[in-house]
Amino acid sequence: MALEVFHKNETLQMRRKLIGQSCRLFFSHDPVKIVRARGQYLYDENGMQYLDCISNVQHVGHCHPSITQAAAAQMDLLNTNTRFLHDNIVLYANRLAATLPKKLSVFYFVNSGSEANDLALRLARQYTRHQDVIVQDHAYHGHVTSLIDISPYKFRKLEGQKEWVHVAPLPDTYHGIYREDHPDPGQAYADTVKSLIEEVHKKGRKISSFFAESLPSVGGQIIFPAGYCKRVAEYVHEAGGVYVADEIQTGFGRVGSHFWAFQLQDFCPDIVTMGKPMGNGHPVACVATTEEIAGAFTANGVEYFNTFGGNPVSCAIGLAVLDVIEKEDLRGNAVRVGGHLKQLLLQLQTKHPLIGDVRGVGLFLGMELVKDRASRKPATEEAAHVVRRLKEERIVMSTDGPWDSVIKFKPPMCFSMEDAERVSICIDQILGGW
Repeated sequence: MALEVFHKNETLQMRRKLIGQSCRLFFSHDPVKIVRARGQYLYDENGMQYLDCISNVQHVGHCHPSITQAAAAQMDLLNTNTRFLHDNIVLYANRLAATLPKKLSVFYFVNSGSEANDLALRLARQYTRHQDVIVQDHAYHGHVTSLIDISPYKFRKLEGQKEWVHVAPLPDTYHGIYREDHPDPGQAYADTVKSLIEEVHKKGRKISSFFAESLPSVGGQIIFPAGYCKRVAEYVHEAGGVYVADEIQTGFGRVGSHFWAFQLQDFCPDIVTMGKPMGNGHPVACVATTEEIAGAFTANGVEYFNTFGGNPVSCAIGLAVLDVIEKEDLRGNAVRVGGHLKQLLLQLQTKHPLIGDVRGVGLFLGMELVKDRASRKPATEEAAHVVRRLKEERIVMSTDGPWDSVIKFKPPMCFSMEDAERVSICIDQILGGW
């Protein structure tokens, strides 16, 4: 039986009536009603095609046939409580283990990135027997209460900073306290964490964990300076804490050269959380950690189970995603296409003074707009204008960063050279007509 289909205006009116208004839409002034998708393309109710530069969740492409077939086949056979013994969960864990450093060998499957980070917080506290957490400024780690508390991006708009949360400077070499002309910004920013730990100890408190996105997205598509993570991990370990790498947006080969973004820094975290791209749109997420940390969690005597996390269908989908990444060489595509797109944007930077910075790696890129390059004053309104104009050209994109001045590129991994050229040409035309 076909579902009832409404006209766009009817759908919008019903949404405004029935869905909480804090659940905002893309392009809220004039939303796009999407009714189907394939690959890197979205289609509205009139059949109009849009190039998707937003959906890092649909990692290998919208409605990939291999993914939908795997989901349907497993759903037709079995989907049940994860406390029954089943092959898929161990097969999937084994495949994930092959992508990670050997010490990250124990897995907990959950349903969302927020759930993964919440569990990571519990694991860290149980293992260290400490409570306090260090996070980076402008960080976002999830929407449940425990994660709002460690997300400056959110808590500064709500109840403020808890006494057990400590905020380190974001290692942003464009806007931050140490910039690209510093002789060793990685060490300098790591030392800010060391100083923060010393301040925490003076208060008689102890660090359980340092949480960081491997490439901060909400913070503005930030690439950490070389050596930063390795030195921070050393300082955190010396303080008795653990390093949690949030890979919920950046994992599964998005950076191209590596499977995980933390590998760009040549170090190994103690806990890795993963989510969005795992299921290509299906809700599945995971926490990977060491035997020692998992052992401490087990030793507390409190059973942990997750009714849906790691269910047979989710794991079948996850396995299919890994197959597609490998068979279609999507990491290689991220290197080639992402590198080409970055070069195109750098060329535009030489032509348009509004483009202050181009940064990123693979298919995780940011183009920051500024009022003028000397002051680096964020061009928030101009960035919003570019995104609106791109939508008119049927290219969907979004802004982020502390001032919403960074235009983000995080498309499905099947993004093509032709797509990159199209985006570049449109941005050039929009900025040229300013």
